[in-house]
Amino acid sequence: VQLVESGGGSVQTGGSLRLSCAASGNISSTNCWGWFRQAPGREREGVASSGRSSDTFYADSVKGRFTISRDSTRNTLYLQMNSLKPEDTGMYYCAAATCTARWYISSLSPSASSTWGQGTQVTVSA
Repeated sequence: VQLVESGGGSVQTGGSLRLSCAASGNISSTNCWGWFRQAPGREREGVASSGRSSDTFYADSVKGRFTISRDSTRNTLYLQMNSLKPEDTGMYYCAAATCTARWYISSLSPSASSTWGQGTQVTVSA
């Protein structure tokens, strides 16, 4: 499975961005997805995830502001980000995983995902 993110950029506080993650290859075995981010000097953290039945999970810091969605016909995962804050700045990564019970327990943990994209930078200025 190959993942390619796009849609990052620079915005001011309160702005919006929509990230996309295009998947290709043998995606039939990896139907659980997630968005993660990493700020300079910090560990990678989970932002949002989407399970086999498109059930969704969010980090507390983004609830009510970010929305994860998928278009199965286009094999694409999205992250709509509204009301952006400077603390949302970082490299955003798309990740895929096999849907297992372990994934559902810790879908926002980077260790739950096995395939990663190269990332797209999001910068939010005050």
